[in-house]
Amino acid sequence: MSSSIMVECLDCGHRTLYNASSASCPKCGGEWRETVYDLQSLKNTFPSLIQNRPFGLWRYKELLPVRNNPADLSLGEGGTPLIRAANLGMMLGIPNIFIKDERQGPTTSFKDRQAAVTIAALKEAGITEAVIASTGNVAISYSAYAARAGIKLWAFITSLVPPVKMRETALYGTQVVKVTGNYDQAKKVAARFAQQRALYVDKGVRSITTVDAMKTISFELAEQLTSALGPPGQSNHPTAKWRAPDWYIQSVSGGMGPVGVLKGYQELLDMGLVDKIPQFANIQAAGCAPMVHAWIAGKAVADPVLTPRTHIATLATGDPGRTYTLLRERMLQANGGMFESVTDEEAFKAMHILAKMEGISVEPATGVAFAGLIKMVRNGQITPSDVVVINCTGHTIPVEQEVIGDNWAKDVSFPTEGIEATAPVEDGLLAALNRVTVDRYPRVAIVDDHPHVRLLIRRILQAQGDYDLFEAEDGKSALTLIQSQQPDLIILDLMMPEMDGFSVLDALRRDPDTASIPVIVVTAQELTSEEKSRLEGQIQALMQKGDFMSDELLEEVRSLIK
Repeated sequence: MSSSIMVECLDCGHRTLYNASSASCPKCGGEWRETVYDLQSLKNTFPSLIQNRPFGLWRYKELLPVRNNPADLSLGEGGTPLIRAANLGMMLGIPNIFIKDERQGPTTSFKDRQAAVTIAALKEAGITEAVIASTGNVAISYSAYAARAGIKLWAFITSLVPPVKMRETALYGTQVVKVTGNYDQAKKVAARFAQQRALYVDKGVRSITTVDAMKTISFELAEQLTSALGPPGQSNHPTAKWRAPDWYIQSVSGGMGPVGVLKGYQELLDMGLVDKIPQFANIQAAGCAPMVHAWIAGKAVADPVLTPRTHIATLATGDPGRTYTLLRERMLQANGGMFESVTDEEAFKAMHILAKMEGISVEPATGVAFAGLIKMVRNGQITPSDVVVINCTGHTIPVEQEVIGDNWAKDVSFPTEGIEATAPVEDGLLAALNRVTVDRYPRVAIVDDHPHVRLLIRRILQAQGDYDLFEAEDGKSALTLIQSQQPDLIILDLMMPEMDGFSVLDALRRDPDTASIPVIVVTAQELTSEEKSRLEGQIQALMQKGDFMSDELLEEVRSLIK
């Protein structure tokens, strides 16, 4: 890559050479700066430059602010898989839902990208000691890379963070400082500490390396979606080789991730490699959603949330500062998007749905993103033809306290005037699962000509209790099955070849042995008023494929078998 990397001040426009040790514009003192690359020179050569490189973060080194190849520091960051969420997509009626599985980074978080690039830049600049503030994942990622680089790290972590994440941070040799207060207060304490000792302090979205590291998500997605769905086809950008999604969805705390991903897509668009920038959906926890409140009110600046009321500590950034303004402006200038919030309960429910539908276990912050997806589909903001990518931000890995002993953290208290403590979650998802029980073991017949739909319904039921399940793929075999097995409930598709669901219903109601068995009809087709009238008095519930959620179906089943 070029040895000259330029940075531009967002306040005065002054450009200067990038220096990892420099935290502000030398002309006006502004801290908001970003890299500027010679994209016109790269546009014709970038795809060929990278084509024979390993699929990982450093594949795109020409567009990263590190001059030398940091192979000795790498832990295999980037290159995470893109997984089609086939079952979730079927449930929501959106066939092209993709999960960018950042759990598979070195420390199971998308923050590995940020840490890899930042620590490489600090090592290159000769910096040997650094300070960060964190809600967990950043501290773990930075600790791993700092240990590899021989950089002493101080991590100021809010006391709201689960102790398991603090223990993992300490395992790498980082000095953990537990701050009794929220994340915004932890950042203030960290900044004050760094200033007193003249140490480098990571400033999140104001740090050059953090934003540019997140661009690599855009670059990888462009290649992966093209491989999965093919090139974009006819567009206003005839040179476009790679595909961009219609929606990019991510849970948001401070907003640094989407800022970087958006910058990445802008650079790809400027090089003519994609034909558009996706719409961005930034999802916050309802108990700490300053960006959402500002977006709804049409404000350019977000008012801080002084007392976050969410159990999801990693998303409890009450003051996004200028990040919201920057993200809002660039979203509106590009292809648009939105800010949305979901409750903690909706996030925990989404975690459950994702685990049982796709076999992917995620942390609550990722649950927020998937709850946002579900909400947007229900509201009609995402349509069946849309290509959607969700950032699966991380997965917690526990560390046993016995491994590191007792003296792994120092405590510091932040003044608590006006701060109200949030009650901890008791059991969380586990408690929710334990409440879903069945008093007896009902027998359920699933009738549908699509094996994937039968599998989906089977998974929903099996995840909730010990049901006896029977399947039939057409109307005729369904009648034989029902007459022989006498199930307690029938889940019936209407649109089947030869003998459709209407005919099955008629036959069931004529037979005294099956006339009283309750039926839930699940159909992909919008029914006419005539067809709805035909079902009246014959079924207990009508649910649309692509519209019903697993918990809704379960409630129908449970109500009928009591």
